[in-house]
Amino acid sequence: MQVQRVVLNSRPGKNGTPVPEHFRLEDTTLTADLEDGEVLVRTLYLSVDPYMRCRMNEDTGAEYLTPWLLSECVDGGGVGMVESSRCAGCTKGDVVTNFNWPWQTYAVMKGSLLQKVHPQLVDGRLSYFLGAVGITGLTALLGVREKGNVTKGGNQTMVVSGAAGACGSIAGQIGRLDGCVRVVGISGSDEKCRALVEDLGFDAAINYRQEDVPARLKESCPHGIDVYFDNVGGDISDTVITQMNTGGHVILCGQISQYNKDVPYPPPLSEEIQEALRSKNITRERFMVLNYMNKADSALCELSQWVKSGQIKVLESVVEGIENMGDAFCSMMKGGNIGKQIIKISE
Repeated sequence: MQVQRVVLNSRPGKNGTPVPEHFRLEDTTLTADLEDGEVLVRTLYLSVDPYMRCRMNEDTGAEYLTPWLLSECVDGGGVGMVESSRCAGCTKGDVVTNFNWPWQTYAVMKGSLLQKVHPQLVDGRLSYFLGAVGITGLTALLGVREKGNVTKGGNQTMVVSGAAGACGSIAGQIGRLDGCVRVVGISGSDEKCRALVEDLGFDAAINYRQEDVPARLKESCPHGIDVYFDNVGGDISDTVITQMNTGGHVILCGQISQYNKDVPYPPPLSEEIQEALRSKNITRERFMVLNYMNKADSALCELSQWVKSGQIKVLESVVEGIENMGDAFCSMMKGGNIGKQIIKISE
């Protein structure tokens, strides 16, 4: 059968900015003759995420990430439907997901690597399995729970950077649900700031491109900052850390501002910021959701209930067509998305 796929055309270089031309769309032929244990899947939705920038380098800088290979099919989070199966655990019509889904319209995959998901968990919105009720939601929930030390009645203020992105937009809402009395988001446009306050219930939002971030943080967090969900790193994070209270907690989730630079992950901090952490006894620990997968099932159930009840609102930016994968990825890396960036491949 004829399928379309996206391959890595070239690498941006360690300090380069990705452009759509780093990806290439190809037509190829897929044999539908399945071996034992294999399934043929039709791709419904694909995800693009900041960590993928590291996979564009020959050395990803992270031991848990393998690099994408030149002229080979790119992969990431995906959800699709089983079209035919020679695997006992998968039946035609099943909805399945995987972290390493090839960027193809159809694919043959080992059934044992696919996770079967139930559409009723997301009220039929299957793209949510890549976001709020998937690895993104898990990262937000378990990050807050494992590293945030949020306590009900603790009168805590949380700040989220990259707050209008896939993870940040969920993390701030979880902070509030878990007991923070004040949640403040930092993002890069007035439109995003409006969405945070009006749609997601953040108490305040700061546009770092237009506003004086230190002054607005002081104004928005009059009692200081207790919990910081860090999706961006760099100057913004340095500013937040200097205003944190003694005994505060930094949840080190991502460093998107640093991903186009040739620096180790997590990037090193200045002496001044290290001293602020030390003198105020602030914890700053890297959070890796893959280390907490034993808690995933119960966490996904909780996320599902929150989403279905409307306690968590989900924002998505959806682009249609596999030919737009490269554009969608590059737009996301520049902050062009509000919420999770999703590419719809088929109905």
